[in-house]
Amino acid sequence: MKSSFFSMLAAQLRQTLFMLLTAAFMLPVLAVFASWGSIGETGSLQILREMAQTVLPDYVGTTLILCVAVAFGVVAVGLSAAVAVTLFDFPGRRFFEWALLLPLAMPAYVVAYAYTDFLQFSGPLQNALRAGLSLEGRVFPEIRNTAGAAWVFTFSLYPYVYLLVRTALGENASQLMEAARLLGAPMRRRITQVALPLARPALAAGVALALMETLADYGVSSYFGIQTFTAGIYKAWLSMDNRAAAAQLATMLLVLVALLLWLERRAQRRLRFTAARGARAGSAEARPLGLRGRSVALAWLVCGVPTLMGFVLPVLFMLRPMLADWSLLSWGQFLGWSWNSLRLGGISAALAVALALLLAFGLRSRPDGSTRLAVQLVSLGYAVPGAVIVVGLLLPVGWIQLTLPNSGVGYLLTATSVGLVWAYLVRFCAVALQSVQGGYARIPPSFDDSARLLGARGWSLMRRVHWPLLKRTSAAAALLVFVDVMKELPATMVLRPFDSDTLAVVAYQLARDERLGEAALPSLALVLVGLIPVVLLSRTLRRRSA
Repeated sequence: MKSSFFSMLAAQLRQTLFMLLTAAFMLPVLAVFASWGSIGETGSLQILREMAQTVLPDYVGTTLILCVAVAFGVVAVGLSAAVAVTLFDFPGRRFFEWALLLPLAMPAYVVAYAYTDFLQFSGPLQNALRAGLSLEGRVFPEIRNTAGAAWVFTFSLYPYVYLLVRTALGENASQLMEAARLLGAPMRRRITQVALPLARPALAAGVALALMETLADYGVSSYFGIQTFTAGIYKAWLSMDNRAAAAQLATMLLVLVALLLWLERRAQRRLRFTAARGARAGSAEARPLGLRGRSVALAWLVCGVPTLMGFVLPVLFMLRPMLADWSLLSWGQFLGWSWNSLRLGGISAALAVALALLLAFGLRSRPDGSTRLAVQLVSLGYAVPGAVIVVGLLLPVGWIQLTLPNSGVGYLLTATSVGLVWAYLVRFCAVALQSVQGGYARIPPSFDDSARLLGARGWSLMRRVHWPLLKRTSAAAALLVFVDVMKELPATMVLRPFDSDTLAVVAYQLARDERLGEAALPSLALVLVGLIPVVLLSRTLRRRSA
């Protein structure tokens, strides 16, 4: 009788805990939508009319143009590179397989700083060309515009398309293309009618991920001065002090992100189906087609240009002003910024992995409705832009401060690291959860049955059976969250406590003040940290293809 009572109590407490976690992760999104009701129907329509007559057309037009340009760019670059390294064999192919992943380590705003410094009117390239050609005006057009932002995003985000398409083609395209060759199909037809249709779901998923990153960006759009939704949200909140307008812009951005998320999930479902069906298409190992002569030069061009534009040249461009202004660098301040970034990243990574283990273990041990709902909602957090999370967290703070002025909630969320860590968890806990669930998928259910027969139940089962098998997966999840937190800019700028700047915030502020030599050091530090998961990902892909 007692055991039954305690079991019911434990189940009730567990369900309450998962409901609280769900509420905590969904609060920013719910607050954004609830702001429409707090403004009132008449007030909402009035704000929408005012924005439609002033800034909204620019926000919508610029965002759509940018997204279309980035979509075409990442498809052209990522798809061609994936086809080259997967379906063909040429000297240097092994090098380009991992080198094409290097732009994943470069935050897009760091790439923007690097190209701006090198290509601007007073930059070294235009100065040299004007001196050599005896010109006085601008040699190249201004890069700080929508076209320049599309260029930056294309070479920063194409690895999403490259990685997914490469994985899809590597699983089954070679076998099917070999079968098409035996049936007499020429190379062009094998690529267009066999390989590319297989890669279509992966291509759609990669484009959706790249566009979600584009919509969530603040550093590039703000630095280039282009009118995107994210830049508009911050301008309405911080410059115009119009929280209602910021909330409505955040709602529109959420709708766009939700559409992209739906497309990405649909593409992922089709991708799994295509891979499962293709895996039965052939069992013989088919080798990539060897290239010779001009074809090798073309493959080098297809793979080399993205690597140069997305990683090598930005690193060199950032090293030049840093070495030129070496005496201006403040190493004491740099250590302080690094400590703040490491501290926030470590705390957020530890909490994210702990929550991910809790949710994944709960779903595995008792997959009831509350647990499934919590896992699904946490999994959606990565798609929510940082600007929306900021608005969604600060709106309830304002409402509480109006009703309970002495509650101290505003101080807790804005003057300490609590609000910032909360925003990080909402955004990046999905990364840890996906990794931990992948680890659980490799643990057979028979292990749990055997452990229960031996008396291990509940947290004892987790501690003695699951945790030893999930240590490496949890470490990888913590590393991914840590790196994402280090690079996060929009939420950190607004929610960070006073006198606790991070590397990302300082790099943005110094670049905005045209102090690119000083901005190079924190920017390159972020790149160095970002290289760690890229190297691990490259090693994992190489082991799978071996």
